[in-house]
Amino acid sequence: MAASRSPVRSDDSPPADNPSPRPSAVTVASDVGRGALIGVAETIPGVSGGTVALITGIYDRLIATAKAATTFPARRLRGVRSDDANRVDWWLMVPVLAGMAIAVFSIAGVMEGFVTEQPVYSRALFIGMIAVSVAIPFQEIPRGTFTTTSSKLPAVLTFVMMAVLVFVLTSLPRSEVSDPPLVAVFFAASVAVCALVLPGVSGSFFLLVIGLYAPTLAAVDDRDLMYLGVFAAGAVVGLASFVQALEWLLRTHHSLAMVGAAGLLLGSLRALWPWQDPADGAPMPIGDDWPGALGMFVLGAAIVGAVALVQRRLGSSNGRPAGAAG
Repeated sequence: MAASRSPVRSDDSPPADNPSPRPSAVTVASDVGRGALIGVAETIPGVSGGTVALITGIYDRLIATAKAATTFPARRLRGVRSDDANRVDWWLMVPVLAGMAIAVFSIAGVMEGFVTEQPVYSRALFIGMIAVSVAIPFQEIPRGTFTTTSSKLPAVLTFVMMAVLVFVLTSLPRSEVSDPPLVAVFFAASVAVCALVLPGVSGSFFLLVIGLYAPTLAAVDDRDLMYLGVFAAGAVVGLASFVQALEWLLRTHHSLAMVGAAGLLLGSLRALWPWQDPADGAPMPIGDDWPGALGMFVLGAAIVGAVALVQRRLGSSNGRPAGAAG
């Protein structure tokens, strides 16, 4: 079922398929800040950079410009003339990537310590953020999209299947690898980078599941250029392979894709239950530190709720179609 598309754009940014005029310094700084938030998310197991891009209102534009940026070199290598380079929103992509790099290299060591030394409080914070984020994709669906039984049924099935899929994947036992082979790093990066373009999927959590989370953050913190180079190469290959399909999905089945994203977010909550067995991640009963965990949950929920409210109001002032939620 092809549903109507509700693109997410900021008020002063053109579509990614047109040459981008030079934005104001405030807009550039804002995009650097958005990139920093995405970078922070990419260091947090269970939190998706794609979710943050969705919350901050640049998700669709990033997908479109990523497609153009990954298509252009491939076509040139095949000798095909293409105007994809002109479709890249450089004024969005460069500040966002700069913000991501600054955030990741600045806090990799801190986040590794926070997640490993304060597992209950860190997961409580993250689960509050993700719980509120479940509503975000629904805000991108125009009202009246799913009005008939034939349209509601695929939406419900998509939501349930995505939630169950992620719930099962995040229930897998975890272990850590002390010295991973570079081949494994390459293929892990090619999968983990999908979190940059798919809301609800955490690249860091995938790395945690396969035992590469701590080694990767340590490589960032230690500036291990060999490890980081292999990881970056895998990420580029994965992004180029995956973004084409996702861009097509968003263009032709946008509303159904947003329903699926909400299901992915809901299913990922399993990964963030604060009390888990440190050996295999199995859920445990609520501990005596529940008051602090509850406070962190409320804080995380309030942060995402505030950002989502601001984004919704900015979208309304831009004339974006009102979503189904809210």
